[in-house]
Amino acid sequence: MARPQEFSTAEVLRKAMGVFWKKGYEATSLNDLLAATGLSKSSLYGTFGGKQELFLAAFDAYREERARDMQRVLEQGPARQAIEVFFRMIVSDARDPAHGSGCMSINQAVELAPHNLDVRCRVEEDFRRIEDALTRAIEKGQAEKSVASHRAPRDLARLLVLAFPGLQVMVRAGTDPAWLESSLAQLMSLLE
Repeated sequence: MARPQEFSTAEVLRKAMGVFWKKGYEATSLNDLLAATGLSKSSLYGTFGGKQELFLAAFDAYREERARDMQRVLEQGPARQAIEVFFRMIVSDARDPAHGSGCMSINQAVELAPHNLDVRCRVEEDFRRIEDALTRAIEKGQAEKSVASHRAPRDLARLLVLAFPGLQVMVRAGTDPAWLESSLAQLMSLLE
């Protein structure tokens, strides 16, 4: 008879996510994961299958949480304002040490996606989710007149998606906040 699970899967995923987010997949050792989660080797393998499966489960938990945050922000208030709040949140999160080392999806777009199909598919799905959410927000904004641009909502959303990783990289590179503010204003001018 199997022993009952003595840990919270959600808590283990949160702790593993923190390690992967800070160190990246390749630099994270099994010992790092065992120390962070408090799991034994047999519990980790028995529950998750191994390092890659634990990573994918933690990454999926991160992605779902961020997708909910994005939806919540983009559905509040006038669409133009909500889109700007979303992009300001990106900049703020990239500066915040509590959020690890930037967006985990962007980090994995660079670290693993080029040679790991499972991660590449997840990263591509994340970009599609962002594009779809921004498209809906822009459509709403055009209908309510908070977005004055008459360009196709999907085209505008794609341009904004291109800026998404760029803003994060610039923040992490230590770019001057005034430059970032000016760049964000230029980005938002696409909606005018």
